[in-house]
Amino acid sequence: MRGLLLLPALALVALLATPSWGAHAYAQFGDIKYPPGFTHFDYVNPQAPKGGEIRMVPPTRPTNFDKFNPFTLRGTAPYGIGTLMFDTLLVGNSEEPTTAYGLLAEDVQVAPDRLSATFRLDPKARFHHGKPVLAADVVHSFRTLISKQAAPQFRTIYAEVKDATAVDERTVRFDFASANPELPLIVGGMPVFSRDWGAGKPFDQVVSDIPIGSGPYRIGDPRMGRDITYVRDPDYWAARHPTRRGHYNFDRITFKIYLDETSRFEGLKAGEFDFMREFISRNWARQYTGRAFESGELAKRAFANQNPGDFQGYVFNLRSPKFQDVRVRQALGYAMDFEWMNRQLFYNLYKRVHGYFPNSEFHAEGMPKPDELAILEPLRHQLDPRVFGPAYISPSTAAPHGLRENLRKAQALLAEAGWTYRDGALRNAQGEPFTIEFLSDQPSLVRIVMPFEKALEKLGIRLIYRVVDFSLAKQKMDEFDFELTTTRIPGSTAPGSELLERFGSEAAKTKGSSNIWGIADPAVDAILQKVITAKTRPQLSAAMRALDRVLTHGHYSIPQYYGSDFLVGYRPRRFELPATIPPYYDVHNWAMSTWWGSPQNR
Repeated sequence: MRGLLLLPALALVALLATPSWGAHAYAQFGDIKYPPGFTHFDYVNPQAPKGGEIRMVPPTRPTNFDKFNPFTLRGTAPYGIGTLMFDTLLVGNSEEPTTAYGLLAEDVQVAPDRLSATFRLDPKARFHHGKPVLAADVVHSFRTLISKQAAPQFRTIYAEVKDATAVDERTVRFDFASANPELPLIVGGMPVFSRDWGAGKPFDQVVSDIPIGSGPYRIGDPRMGRDITYVRDPDYWAARHPTRRGHYNFDRITFKIYLDETSRFEGLKAGEFDFMREFISRNWARQYTGRAFESGELAKRAFANQNPGDFQGYVFNLRSPKFQDVRVRQALGYAMDFEWMNRQLFYNLYKRVHGYFPNSEFHAEGMPKPDELAILEPLRHQLDPRVFGPAYISPSTAAPHGLRENLRKAQALLAEAGWTYRDGALRNAQGEPFTIEFLSDQPSLVRIVMPFEKALEKLGIRLIYRVVDFSLAKQKMDEFDFELTTTRIPGSTAPGSELLERFGSEAAKTKGSSNIWGIADPAVDAILQKVITAKTRPQLSAAMRALDRVLTHGHYSIPQYYGSDFLVGYRPRRFELPATIPPYYDVHNWAMSTWWGSPQNR
């Protein structure tokens, strides 16, 4: 997810020559696969017939939705609304991580100093209510998203964008605070909506007003609830656009919400929906069997990909005094026995996470390489000396190690931090017992957390497992009102400015941000600047590996595990798939945007 740059032949001299109109794509590092005049992406079927329906369950865990505005903090918007209803100036693809092609914008001019990008809008672009997409709408969208009425994370995402200006009716210029080569992609990926949406209301009060976007779908039945159906717009302005050809073939895309895993899987077997991604290894190993699978009505398939692995881990809230000592956080990491869980609970389907960017070129390994040291050395006085040693490896209980030995190490670290066992509990100098409240909206996690809870109990720590519904969990996380939770961060092939919102100091004090840890470290901030200003892919990789070292040695999380494939149950007779599976993709977006209905589903 992530402007249209100069043509590849000009990319090498972009900083020396004056850019000209006519660019069809922007590549952060100059690597553009598709030339001007291309007709479609290689991994789609440009002749895919339209029609039919795909019914899915979202990969998130909402219990309902109570608003149609996905850009405000309060409430829950339905899954898919951003992707399906709002077009952007540029659109990426599933082959090129740092390249995007023009959609609403037909071309762009990037200034020689890279401090601005000027987009010229396609005169064919139309909103759902028929009005043209104009520069004033783009400016309105930007200024609305950075206002205090929108979710605060947008102010972090667009922090380096000084302003947007309507040069004329169909030309808009974004001015940048720095020559960050990712910024054209960031503003190019901004959702654009009509000035008429919620006109006259403060944006945070635009709740039930149906969004006026320019995307391929509209809302079919605009009622709040648990299920939502998007209906393909027969007048979609970009239906024959090269970035859209072969995409969005279903007449209807429905997302159904179930209150628990059992009812969701029973719904799949009963034919209530067609597609779901499975996240629980036990379910995958034991439930995807029976008559429906034997007959071919249902299929169980692991879709391979080249995506970086997801980060999943227990997350400490550093705003809590008990977690501010790094020795305490490190000690608690010794209490997780991944090897036992993978063997006894996960059917050996998972791999251990050792860093924040697993299975990618951004994962730190071994000793720091020279390109990493060039970033880390100027910060040496701010960093833990261990950052300059071997990369962090999560504690193991595989032979010759064991949980008992790890707990001894944990006990020693806790004692150094002032926590000792007495009167039946681990206590600090004031005699207060060490308790941890674990916040979750998933009752099924109890079997995963229980071994961790038992190990902590041996250290004298009491873990309180608190389960709340999705809405309350979201509210508490937005307010940073938790002590320990678990999170999953999808891997990215093109990390950039979104990391400021996840790990940056400013985001740590911004409610609703992704920096749920509360990480506020000047050294991390300095490395993040290296990430977002990288001018080549090797520079980006070096900065990310340096970031991984600093974060892992900070022990802000207890890394858990990840799966390398998308585990999917679906109804194969209702669908046809493209011949080529792209290297980098999200399985839900790939299915709903590039699959099409079989003859019986049209």
